[in-house]
Order: sequence, then structure tokens, then C-alpha cells
Amino acid sequence: MKVDLKPFDFAQAVARAGLRPDGTPLAPRTAAPASFQSALAQALKSVSAQQLEAQRLQREVQLDNPNVSLEQTMIAMQRAQIGFQATLQVRNRLVQAYSEIMNMQV
Repeated sequence: MKVDLKPFDFAQAVARAGLRPDGTPLAPRTAAPASFQSALAQALKSVSAQQLEAQRLQREVQLDNPNVSLEQTMIAMQRAQIGFQATLQVRNRLVQAYSEIMNMQV
């Protein structure tokens, strides 16, 4: 097996990253800064999508779809489980913080 290495083209890499050669962005971002609410909502949507994908792959494996492997399904299930566990831990911490704030004396 023959492996040819190409020289690294810095200008092309910078252009793909959306930057000028001096490292500044090509276009200034006008998007509003992300809030905690939007970040949490996006995280919950991501976890939900992972769970739906794992369920879909499980169904495809049960139907003997030759395009879906058992390994792919197991990895999707583990990703969904890890995402759910992380979400559960965040929820528990938020409930704990809320309880502590409510118990503070003013």
C-alpha cells in the first residue's frame, strides 16, 4: 500500500474554517448570545433525537434490515443512554440548587 502525503495548505484550511488569513472571521456574527434556556432546550432536543434514532435502529434490527448492523444499533443505544443519564444529572443539580435557594433566609 502506497501512502502519499500532501503538504499542508494553511490558506485553504483557514478559508474552510471561515476565517481570513489573519484569523478574524469573514463575516461578523449578528446572532444574539445564547441563553441558558436555549442551550438547555437544544440539549434536550439532542437527547430526544438520539433516543429516537436508537429506537429506529432497534426496530430495523428486529425487522432484519441488512443495512443496519447490530454494532451500530448498540452504539446508538449507548449514546442515548449516556445522554439521558447526563440530562438526569443536570436536572437533579438544578432541583438541588432551586431547593437551596428556596431555603435561604432573606
